[in-house]
Parts: sequence; C-alpha cells; structure tokens
Amino acid sequence: MKNLINLTVLLSVIFLSGCVVGTRTVSLSIPEFPDNKVGKGEIFISSIEDNRVFESKPAQPNIPSVKGNLDSMSKDERSRMIGRQRNGYGMAMGDIALPADDSVIKQTKVLLEEALNSRGYAIAKNSDASKSASVSIDEFWAWFSPGMFTVSFEARVYCTMKFTKSDDSSTIVVKGYGINKGQIASNANWQLAYKRAFNDFLLKLDAELDKAGY
Repeated sequence: MKNLINLTVLLSVIFLSGCVVGTRTVSLSIPEFPDNKVGKGEIFISSIEDNRVFESKPAQPNIPSVKGNLDSMSKDERSRMIGRQRNGYGMAMGDIALPADDSVIKQTKVLLEEALNSRGYAIAKNSDASKSASVSIDEFWAWFSPGMFTVSFEARVYCTMKFTKSDDSSTIVVKGYGINKGQIASNANWQLAYKRAFNDFLLKLDAELDKAGY
C-alpha cells in the first residue's frame, strides 16, 4: 500500500510538472474589448516603462525571477520574461518568455490601445494630441502552485497610468488578475491565465476611466 501511494505521488509530480528544463516560449494575445463608445478624439501614448522588480531566488513564486544570474541578463532580455517554470514540488526551474520579437512593453501597449480604442479614442502618432497617457508596468507575471492532481496557474498585470488633458491629470492604478486550473504546465494553460488577467485589466481600466472622465 505504501509503495502504491509513493508511486501515485511520483506519477502526479511528473504529470503536473510538464517540461521544466530550459526556457518555455509562450505567445500571448490581447482579447477584444467591445465597449462601443465613439467620438473621444485622439490620445497619445507618451511612454510605457517596465518597472517590475526582479529578485534572485524569491521566497514566493509570484515575485519575478530568472534562472541563473539575474545581473547577467540584459534589460531587453528581462523584458521578455513573464513567469518561471516549476517542478511538481514547486521548485523554480526554467524561464517562461515571450517570443524574441515581443516584450511586456509591447503587450501592454496593445492592451492599452485596445482599451482606448474601445472607448472611441484614436491613437495619435505624435504628441500634438490634446490627451496623453504614460504607463508604468508594476507587475506582469505568472506562476503556478502545484497540487496533488491539479495546478493553479495565476497571472497578474498591474499598471500605474497617468492620463493628461489640458491642465488636468489623473493617476490610475489598475490590477488585473487571472487564474486557471489545469493538469499540466502547457502553453495553453499559461495563456488562459493571462487571457483572464487581461480581461480583468480591461474591465477595471474601463471603469476607472469612466470615473476620471476620460
């Protein structure tokens, strides 16, 4: 009986962990957000900065980290990192990264453009627009917590945004969160967690922009 239990646990660990060696490349896509507001004019996105704080060997999986020496990774390389792979015991292993031509800055730009387009804004190509927005990416990270037979995939996208029009400005903090329960660390399970975080982000940003009068 004891041997059967040990075998069951071992098989569960192997099944749930999936591929944890090396870097897993995961493509993300921003969901459509049909809001149908019209006639808001133009808005210029002046800056988007990746201000996430990475740690070496953090105690919690929701804190950004990378495999190996953090200092040896360039800013551009770090901007592609969106999570860590873990084995069935929760031990950090390889990295989860966006494709080579993508970054969290590009993803956040598309996310913001989707939110603004849905409200009837046209995205201006230069700073002559009467309204502008700047963004600090505070969190953009996914992690999982292993269980006996399922894994909880979680993703957070937190941004601090400053919207300006004429002599008035509003600072908005939006926190998007998504969770997905699966049985193996596949790309699809990571993608679903992020999709839900993006949807939550878009809903909350829309509500905050209503309050701020944008």
